[in-house]
Amino acid sequence: MQLKRVVITGLGTINPLGNSVEEYFNNLEKGVSGAVPITLFDVTHFKTKFACEVKDFDPTQYGIDRKEARKLDRYAQFAVIAADQAVADSHIDTEKENLDRIGVIWGSGIGGITTLSQEVKSYVEGGLIPRFSPFLVPKMIADIAAGHISMKYGFRGPNYTTVSACASSTNAMCDAFNLIRLGKANMIVTGGSEAGICEPSIGGFNAAQALSTNNEQASTASRPFDVTRDGFVMGEGGASLVFEEYEHAVARGAKIYAEVVGSGLSADAYHITAPHPEGVGAISVMRQALDEAGLQPEDVDYINVHGTSTPLGDIAELKAIKVVFGEHAYKLNISSTKSMTGHLLGAAGAVETIACIFAMQRSVIPPTINFEQEDPEIDYKLNLTLNKAQKRTVNVALSNTFGFGGHNSSILLKKI
Repeated sequence: MQLKRVVITGLGTINPLGNSVEEYFNNLEKGVSGAVPITLFDVTHFKTKFACEVKDFDPTQYGIDRKEARKLDRYAQFAVIAADQAVADSHIDTEKENLDRIGVIWGSGIGGITTLSQEVKSYVEGGLIPRFSPFLVPKMIADIAAGHISMKYGFRGPNYTTVSACASSTNAMCDAFNLIRLGKANMIVTGGSEAGICEPSIGGFNAAQALSTNNEQASTASRPFDVTRDGFVMGEGGASLVFEEYEHAVARGAKIYAEVVGSGLSADAYHITAPHPEGVGAISVMRQALDEAGLQPEDVDYINVHGTSTPLGDIAELKAIKVVFGEHAYKLNISSTKSMTGHLLGAAGAVETIACIFAMQRSVIPPTINFEQEDPEIDYKLNLTLNKAQKRTVNVALSNTFGFGGHNSSILLKKI
């Protein structure tokens, strides 16, 4: 069977650096921090009091009326908005397309956790009287975002959500890539969204000692590769990409951003929250992506790393890169855009894949900001693109995402 080629023909995002792709691109290049004091709930008694929130957000400004907004958890609002942007950017004509051949595969790690939290709180405060919203379940479940996108446009192709913690949206993109390659769909709207800036999420990650508590230096607290890093900074938002079969895209004259040429999926099989110290799973997914694409390590120009600003994770990923890329590891650019956006959990991979497209489109590597002090465990001969964007032609870019439970995924893009 001859596998199909897959390209990206539409982009959309709403995230802590911007409520559109253009705004996101501009702030990536400038090295802007998205971290601010949390406004979404009272943080008085929480160890962490800051996060990377979406700014100036009102769903009614994005075509979601107030009645509909009440039926959508914040994570689903982000999903619909990002997908709307990507569908418009791809110029999908629903009157002409075979809608049975257009799918939606979405990623979310925790879905409607804000809705669940609010409903349980109301139940407890109401004196244990069981009065729940009829929208509780359809707002909470992680798959509902994909459902809303498909219903809005009438897309009747493959439709589901991948849940693999912080690897979720890259998992979704890998699935979309493979289904189109196998001829199961012409187009798939893919990506991910997350809205985890709420009491149980912040409190839970605090209890697990995963979040930064550097409240005094909130805007610079996400500092991958810095010896003073003390945990990740929570982010929120969503990103969407239209994956499309190459011949189909050419036939309709679609704009092509990049070709998807490789993917990788693996498990560390090691620990519920910690990465394998030698990056075993990370090595596997990067090699899988290269092998699938038929590319050599020397072909890669840029890696957008998982780089969450955690003590163990940053070290393990760089070890894995040195194993896979050998001497070429010192010739490519590496950066963590989570230093700017924070960690969007299940949406991280989609947001960061768009950052890879930014690097390709503008020939600029987005920086790893907030770096000050070296860690003796990190090899700074690697080009970690510290503090300032760097000019570079990018023909091939790799994005890595890893999640609690040992889930690992990579996706490889090539300029076309």
